[in-house]
Amino acid sequence: MKSIFICLSMAACFAQQPEFEVATVKPSAPQPMGRMMMGTRGGPGSDDPSRYSCSNCSLMMLLTQAYAVQRSQISGPPLLDSEHFDVAAKVPPGTTTEQFRQMIQSLLAERFQLKLHRETKEMPIYELEVAKGGPKLKESAAAPPDAAQAAPGQPLRSDKDGYPILPRGRGSMMAMAPGRARLQGEQETMDQLAARLSMMVGRPVRNGTGLTGKYDFVLSFAPDVSMMNMGMPKPPPDADGRGPGPAAPGDDSAPSIFTALQEQLGLKLEQKKGPVELLVVDHVEKTPAEN
Repeated sequence: MKSIFICLSMAACFAQQPEFEVATVKPSAPQPMGRMMMGTRGGPGSDDPSRYSCSNCSLMMLLTQAYAVQRSQISGPPLLDSEHFDVAAKVPPGTTTEQFRQMIQSLLAERFQLKLHRETKEMPIYELEVAKGGPKLKESAAAPPDAAQAAPGQPLRSDKDGYPILPRGRGSMMAMAPGRARLQGEQETMDQLAARLSMMVGRPVRNGTGLTGKYDFVLSFAPDVSMMNMGMPKPPPDADGRGPGPAAPGDDSAPSIFTALQEQLGLKLEQKKGPVELLVVDHVEKTPAEN
């Protein structure tokens, strides 16, 4: 099996790759027990290309953005999922999507001493396709006027079904609570949705929908065990305080991610097999270098 190292030295990486004008990385504040909210905003192709933020993002999420791969294509230590950070960066004018990814790569190498290499394997995958009856997706309109004022960290309310209500203008966000989850997408391509679904189903998802636009959608479903890979908080201690209590039961009224995709978005996941490029993390620090 061939292995290709991304860079031989940190100096070589920085000499070849562009960087953010200014960037801060700090550990995220603890999330309320039993709930989690995470998401990204800004960057090239968004309504705010000069700024980028990632709230409560794991290193795994940052890696998927930096290298344009899906979570199931990354192998590394548990801290890639367990440690979460808030990232805020200023993006130089005229930055392309590829340059933007290289900036995140440089940030990870500089602040977390990241080192990795690539491998290719034949693996089971899913293909995202349009279900019978056609897609049930809403094409994106212009961002709401108050989008820039929607600050992260705003307390979540719940709707009548108990799902967290995510405010408009937050970009793409995932919210999770015991037994239920909600994915909200704004200005999302099907490639981006496929990447998010990969995090939920535990294997690569290839976009085969043929849909080329950007869409707004809300997907509500019951998370399964694989969602724990996204860093869901552990259950609270049991009565005597000796350890985690039993996991919250699933919500029987909420559909699985597969059923929700068909019923709510008019899409489906078909099982396939094919070559998959993998990123193997050889080294990464738990604590980022000072800003």
